Amino acid sequence: MKMSKWLLFFSFAALAACNLEQEIDIDLPEYESRPVVEAYLEPGQPFRLLLTRSAAYFDPLPTVDNFLGELLLSGAEVEIVHNGATYTLNNQLSLDPQTQKIYNYIAEGGARVPEDSSLPFELFIRLPDGRTITGQTALLPPVAIDSLVVEFPETDTLARVLTYFTDDPDQDNYYRYMLQLNALDSLPEQDFVSDDRLLSPGDSTIAFGTGFNYEVGDTLFTTLYHISEDYATFLESVSGAAAANGNPFGQPSPVISNLGGDAGALGIFTGLAKTQRMDIIEEP
Repeated sequence: MKMSKWLLFFSFAALAACNLEQEIDIDLPEYESRPVVEAYLEPGQPFRLLLTRSAAYFDPLPTVDNFLGELLLSGAEVEIVHNGATYTLNNQLSLDPQTQKIYNYIAEGGARVPEDSSLPFELFIRLPDGRTITGQTALLPPVAIDSLVVEFPETDTLARVLTYFTDDPDQDNYYRYMLQLNALDSLPEQDFVSDDRLLSPGDSTIAFGTGFNYEVGDTLFTTLYHISEDYATFLESVSGAAAANGNPFGQPSPVISNLGGDAGALGIFTGLAKTQRMDIIEEP
């Protein structure tokens, strides 16, 4: 008798569950594509820029044949002005062999970003439809990596790595830190943004550490970028937007750009000052 009651209960529960699923149609507002700019000024590297267009979340992916044609925004007039000189960027594809990044605008004659300059850089883009994108940035001084310390525990063969550098306490500083294993074009083991606000008064040493993940013979590439506040904000907003896209019940998170003009562009125009080193983990 007791078993019959349980069977009857589960039967009713199963029947009730059949009615819990319901399809709902949602009318989404039509998405208006926006231009997207990524322009990084690296001392000693050519002036170059990636200009693309954004797409709606549910838009079908382009086919292989027309992927670049739908992604890249061509036919724009692009100029960067610095110290009285105007650098025109031509609409042509180029590939950075070290980072594997592509750009679709590059300076005429391969003109390069000055190695050392505190003067501002101004960006001006006129799109084929006449709308404009503007931006302004400057190069920050690179921050040296003081040391990279490898620590092995007594009872394990895997080591951790600590990267030390000195912060300038007289100004607010922002950093991007990357650690890559065995190759510069590999996915980073670590890639994050930080600042100096957590330092105690009078303390100027910052250390970034890893877990005990590395063995003898591993090659580590450590890159420390000294970045502007607007680039730090942009990176954090991109990370937040990516996280929000993965949660259908979460609130959308906007990408915070440092661009002006009347085109409503997304993206970043910034200088990149970096210090980079390569280390091979040796026997303790």
